[in-house]
Order: sequence, then structure tokens, then C-alpha cells
Amino acid sequence: MTARGLAPLLRDIRACTLCAPNLPHPPRPVLQVHRAACILVAGQAPGRKVDHSGIPFDDASGDRLRLWMGIDRETFYDPTLIAVVPMGFCYPGTGASGDLPPRPECATAWRDRVLAGLPNIRLTLVIGQYAQAWHLGHGAGAGVTETVRAWREHWPAMLPLPHPSPRNNLWLRRNPWFEEEVIPALRARVQMLLG
Repeated sequence: MTARGLAPLLRDIRACTLCAPNLPHPPRPVLQVHRAACILVAGQAPGRKVDHSGIPFDDASGDRLRLWMGIDRETFYDPTLIAVVPMGFCYPGTGASGDLPPRPECATAWRDRVLAGLPNIRLTLVIGQYAQAWHLGHGAGAGVTETVRAWREHWPAMLPLPHPSPRNNLWLRRNPWFEEEVIPALRARVQMLLG
């Protein structure tokens, strides 16, 4: 797909109403793509704050993700460097234990077409269980911890990550190997790719 082909696709996505009856607010698809991007952030779905701002990872999760990657906001929001394509493009609402899972309509309707328009991706950050199941398939473990622990099996093209949400502070404390082993490798790879 050419850059020209990506623009009409993005217009169609931004006008999408497939899951509108199941959303707490009117659809507001949030993603960031450009044909030149070399890093793909494959997350879950926008949270409440991102739904309000329309800017991907414009919250505490994004602050932590950028820290893990070793980059600043300006770099992260340069679509010629970094694409952000969540499993669900719209805020799914809140459940008993946090945000609801991403709506499945987005991945079915749009994901293959969007990813086909990103031919230069050299590293995909696969964040959370829904993105890991889609991107890693049988390579995903029984849970996020098992999948992230086996990160070398997917390296250097993909890197499974836990969600960078503050809700995962306990997970990070219980799994110190993540910040000791994975984060330095991630920062080095990001620096190499972005030069």
C-alpha cells in the first residue's frame, strides 16, 4: 500500500462506527500511522484520558512507555518514526477491574489493512494479552508474565510487554527481571533504529 493508499484508509477508520452501539461515548478512533514508521506500538485500546485528548498514550501509561523506550514525547509522536495501532481504536468503557477489553470489531475490520500500509516496521512492541494473542498467536504464553518472560523468542522483531499502566506497579515489583533485562535491550534497539 502506498502513502496515498494509507490516507483514504485512515479517513475510513476515523469515520468508523462499527462498534458505536457498544461504546460509552461516540466513536473516536485513536491511532498514529505513517508509511515510514519503523517502530510499531501495538497496544490494547485507548483509555478515558486518551479518548478525551485523541492523542495515543497521552497519559501515565504513555509516560512509562516512553521511559521504557528511552525517548521523549516529540520522538514518540513523530509518525514517521513510530506508529501506534491499538487492538481497539476507541475507548471501550470501564468494567469492575479497569477498562474493558478492546472491542474486537477493529482488529477484524482494519488491522491487516493498516499493518499492510506499514512496510518499514522493524520492531513491534506488543503490549498486553489481547495484542500478544493477535501478534504472537501460538507464540503467546498462557499469560502476560509467561509471554514477557519468553521475550527472547520473539526478539528482535517483536517484544511482548506488560501494559505500562500504573495499575501494573505490583507486577513490576514482583518481576524485577523485566526492568533489569528487558528495558535495557529495548532502549538499545530503539536507539539503534531511530539513530
